[in-house]
Amino acid sequence: MSSIGTGYDLSASTFSPDGRVFQVEYAMKAVENSSTAIAIRCKDGVVFGVEKLVLSKLGERGSLQLQIELRTRHSPQAPVRESGHVRARLHVQRCEAVRLQLHPGSYDKDDGPQLYMVDPSGISHGYWGCAIGKAKQAAKTEIEKLQMKDMTCREVVKEVAKIIYIVHDEVKDKAFELELSWVGEVTDGRHQLVPKDVREEAEKYAKDSLEEEDDSDEDNM
Repeated sequence: MSSIGTGYDLSASTFSPDGRVFQVEYAMKAVENSSTAIAIRCKDGVVFGVEKLVLSKLGERGSLQLQIELRTRHSPQAPVRESGHVRARLHVQRCEAVRLQLHPGSYDKDDGPQLYMVDPSGISHGYWGCAIGKAKQAAKTEIEKLQMKDMTCREVVKEVAKIIYIVHDEVKDKAFELELSWVGEVTDGRHQLVPKDVREEAEKYAKDSLEEEDDSDEDNM
């Protein structure tokens, strides 16, 4: 791709003769090779799950940087002043597509739960369930099996954990930590990490479900 895009991949505002924007394509490729993240909208909120790959066996559980950014109504959304490093970063972002895909989710009593996905090109759509990363197709297949419109956040959080465990590639990838968060009626409209006891219960449900499926497969052989 690099030879094809030579001279046309220096800026996100540059189109190739056939109408392609290579900076956006590079960003999409980077996102596709990342670890898996999913988000599911249900009747009383939105649940997020991320597969955080552990790069070292010496790492302490829970010490990895959060992959889910917690933004509440009290969080600042932009820099208060355009300092030198901010100006430099803005200059880079004007030239290069950000290698980032977002799952913005929210909940309020008037509009209920909302979930969107924003890709590196800036295009956004509303979803009931979406996935990104290297195992997104497998995750989407599992999401489509759920009746999320009739489920609560506490029910969906178990399914999110199960899906992450199902799509994790134990052969190619290293060990991982499961990160879960939610926003909804249970959090009074604030985006929060799932409590430790709820996360542990969800992980146990996921592992037990996988063991049952493995036993069932062995019996059918």
